[in-house]
Amino acid sequence: MKTVGVISTSRADFGIYLPILRRLRDDRDFQLRLYVTGAHLVAEFGATIKWIEEEHFEITEQIPILLATDDAQSTVKAMALAMLAFSQVFAQSKPDILLVLGDRFEMFASALAAVPFKIPIAHIHGGELTFGAMDDCFRHCLTKISHLHFVATEQYAKRVIQMGEDPERVIVSGAPSIDYLRSECLPDQPEIERLIGISLTPAPILITYHPATLESLSPEQQIREVLAALPNGDRPIVFTAPNADPGGRAVTAMIQDFIRYHPNAIIVNNLGTRYYFGMMRLACVMVGNSSSGLIEAPSFRLPVVNIGSRQDGRVRAANVIDVRCDARAITDGINRAMAPTFRESLINSANPYDAGRPASEIVVQALKRFVLRNDLYNKHFYDLLAKPFDRNGTST
Repeated sequence: MKTVGVISTSRADFGIYLPILRRLRDDRDFQLRLYVTGAHLVAEFGATIKWIEEEHFEITEQIPILLATDDAQSTVKAMALAMLAFSQVFAQSKPDILLVLGDRFEMFASALAAVPFKIPIAHIHGGELTFGAMDDCFRHCLTKISHLHFVATEQYAKRVIQMGEDPERVIVSGAPSIDYLRSECLPDQPEIERLIGISLTPAPILITYHPATLESLSPEQQIREVLAALPNGDRPIVFTAPNADPGGRAVTAMIQDFIRYHPNAIIVNNLGTRYYFGMMRLACVMVGNSSSGLIEAPSFRLPVVNIGSRQDGRVRAANVIDVRCDARAITDGINRAMAPTFRESLINSANPYDAGRPASEIVVQALKRFVLRNDLYNKHFYDLLAKPFDRNGTST
């Protein structure tokens, strides 16, 4: 039996991991070790460790790292705490492989601690670009310290290979979160209304906005433009809370001020994957800058107004309308997205992040194949200048 360590830092990565975690838990070839850190352990962000426990996963370690503030200095301190804490965890017991996901600063720092211990790292969602956030840097750094790569699209696979990773170790799995849409019964409107406490008729506007950490505007200025663009009237507006980025608390405070004067609006700290996807299915439009607007929303044919540069560089489906972070531009985007003709145009659109078979199955089978190899930790730089590679399998 091989041990697979999984680092989860927030509701966002846990929802993506969930189909994979279930397969690992139920597979007799693996023992799952779940390391829980970051926003999961903070009440302000919904204390989402409760969600993990409700899913009946045994938590191996709880590792608090986030501080009471979210400025740049606190972010660096949280990274330092993560490296120190995970070095102590790995000194006591090393997993056979460590599974990490995405692009968060907490994830990168936690994974970096595994390098001196010679723990092989498998990385999910590498090769993507998000020019408007510092996450872009952390994602590519995770790629370079990882030994096995599960990417969402062929384009992302080529980018990981371009970074010097061996094509044999780069696997197009699709997005794991899409598995959830195939396997779960999503809540209906009355169930969601009972959870959040407001009517969702007419169809709500769903807003998920995170601070774009590399934008010229401050987080306060960014969310001010978003709030100024929202329509007045009876249509419900459902905000999901931003993540633990620098400026996230300021964004939340301004949303809460907006809600005081708009009785049809509400902010929810944590909907969880099931209710978040259920809200996507109900919504008339999604507004913000979350990756979920690009990765999962296409499966619902949900129009998305994607604001600013945070997701610049990611593959897009036909549901995405890109606008700058400006109130007038956002208003125009919302009006276009809510036009019946735009929604009708999405009827036959495809989701580029759907590989056609369960991503969790692809990931777990590949882990079995690679973890058994003695040379997994050792890797070389795959030099495209020396030997260009065609993804069809032939050298050029």
